Amino acid sequence: MSSAVMRMGKSLMSETRHFPRVVVGMSGGVDSSLAAALLLEQGYDVVGVTILPTNPRSPGSEGLETQRQGVAAKAGRVCETLHIPHIVIDVEEEFRAKVIGPFVTAYLEGKTPNPCVLCNPRIKWACLGETAVKVGAERIATGHYARVRWSPSTGRAWIARGTDAVKDQSYMLWGLSQEQLARTLFPLGGMTKREVRMEARARGLDASDEPESYDICFIPDDDYRRYLRATVEMDFDALQGGPVIYEGRCIGRHEGYPFYTIGQRRGLNAAIGVPLYVVGIDPRTNTVFVDRKERTGRNFCIVGNVMLQKYPRLTRPIRVIGRIRFRDRGSPALIIPRADGRIEVLFDEPRSAITPGQSAVWYEGDDLVGGGIIEAVAEKSHVMEDHDR
Repeated sequence: MSSAVMRMGKSLMSETRHFPRVVVGMSGGVDSSLAAALLLEQGYDVVGVTILPTNPRSPGSEGLETQRQGVAAKAGRVCETLHIPHIVIDVEEEFRAKVIGPFVTAYLEGKTPNPCVLCNPRIKWACLGETAVKVGAERIATGHYARVRWSPSTGRAWIARGTDAVKDQSYMLWGLSQEQLARTLFPLGGMTKREVRMEARARGLDASDEPESYDICFIPDDDYRRYLRATVEMDFDALQGGPVIYEGRCIGRHEGYPFYTIGQRRGLNAAIGVPLYVVGIDPRTNTVFVDRKERTGRNFCIVGNVMLQKYPRLTRPIRVIGRIRFRDRGSPALIIPRADGRIEVLFDEPRSAITPGQSAVWYEGDDLVGGGIIEAVAEKSHVMEDHDR
């Protein structure tokens, strides 16, 4: 990873310790702040680590560098309050290659990416793991609302849903490897957000009343269309005027296929007297396909880049609850392993806006079986009768 700055001047490798050392990802927010405080109270030797993802270089994001430095400063103040060392690590080069690059590529392929899903294993956990080795820490921890479970019989670890159903972040963590999971602690996994704020306030942590943040960290105005235009060397104007297809006929002209996502309703520049929704995008022909809401459901998708957590492999189809987006509550489905490592997902009922580029994540109860990236979507005319439903 890139350059690191140590605060408080401690020689972490040489000092004598009596408790296990843990590095905690610190953003300066209430969740990571309380996570660090709770671990201290449990007897851990805590080191705070703040990861700064990228330095903005596009119009409209001029305030992001101030925001980055503000995050480091807030986290530093929390670490001072807790009397723990603070390490700040800039991962600009890695973040651009491993998160922003795939993010841009996905849109140019007509898909809708989720950069946080890639950032967690490739940047956050990778950086925390490397830092742990450097400072002699046995464990790593974050303020995510999730839990880690472990089977002594299989030796495998996996994510489980957090207790707070509203704040549960397990969906975003399907990409973590066994090595990463085995070292991970989630101190807030059994708490609700309300409890976290109360406990942080009781400990005098300044972040206890800060509002939630949901934006993509490198696009502070949440306008990915502006971001693509400003950062990608591509003649987007040449894509204007591509066809909007409904029932095999052109009913309008769009502004360029990268600026549309599955399920989108507004900005279609086409009308037939009833609301229409994007159901398909073909980047090869610069075509956007639309349909009426009652015909947008699909019950089948193929998922690649699969990471299994609870099981080392799938040898047969299994029943799960499948989620296709972060706010999705999930629906019953059958997941079917393929010889090429990908997985077919067959939902019991059609789902609206199953979107290539997004994550499909599967659960047994609260346990996360695994997940992957949706590659293709279709509608199956029948359920495979030879599989147990």
